Amino acid sequence: MPLSPDDLGAIWLTLRLASVTTVLLLVLATPLAWWLAHTGSRWRGPVGAVVALPLVLPPTVLGFYLLVSLGPQGPLGQLTQALGWGLLPFTFAGLVLGSVVYSLPFAVQPLQHAFESMGKRPMEVAATLRASPLDAFFTVALPLARPGFVTAAVLSFAHTVGEFGVVLMLGGNIPDKTRVVSTQIYGHVEALQYTQAHWLSAGMVAFSFVVLLGLGWLNPRGSRLRP
Repeated sequence: MPLSPDDLGAIWLTLRLASVTTVLLLVLATPLAWWLAHTGSRWRGPVGAVVALPLVLPPTVLGFYLLVSLGPQGPLGQLTQALGWGLLPFTFAGLVLGSVVYSLPFAVQPLQHAFESMGKRPMEVAATLRASPLDAFFTVALPLARPGFVTAAVLSFAHTVGEFGVVLMLGGNIPDKTRVVSTQIYGHVEALQYTQAHWLSAGMVAFSFVVLLGLGWLNPRGSRLRP
């Protein structure tokens, strides 16, 4: 059999991680992208730069600082312990947190671009019809920004599937717990199991091609990620 039970377990964990991460990212990125698209605050530049940091930082650097922050002596680690959550490194919850941070720009920037592209006119028209800002956001802004949501969801999911540096630093390579497809391929290569590595790697190539093809079909103009 080309794929072993360990391979199938890694695939399942990867899909689960990508699904949870994508949902959380859409929830978190939507208000942040709306604020970045419409604010005149002096903090817009610094906040946008922080959001875009994962685009230029080596994943191992981001993973290292997350590991330190979430560790027993780190500020976030002390907080999670005080809340009774324990330590998050080398757990699935830790992988989710790291994936959310690492894939944040892939959700925020397409949404920000979509909100900026719609302009102010639709919201102004909704206001003249006595719609509250919240009603106008859900009934006008969200439908108009639908292509941005599609792009953000697909890119976030695909980017999480392809993670390596962050998940290896923060989660290690624990079977059925933190071992995802990318670290499973790494393990196969270390063990000189090139046939198994080929099967998983070919699956990743095919998945990436389908994602890019689907994005081009669903959104011909695309959404540009920019640091």
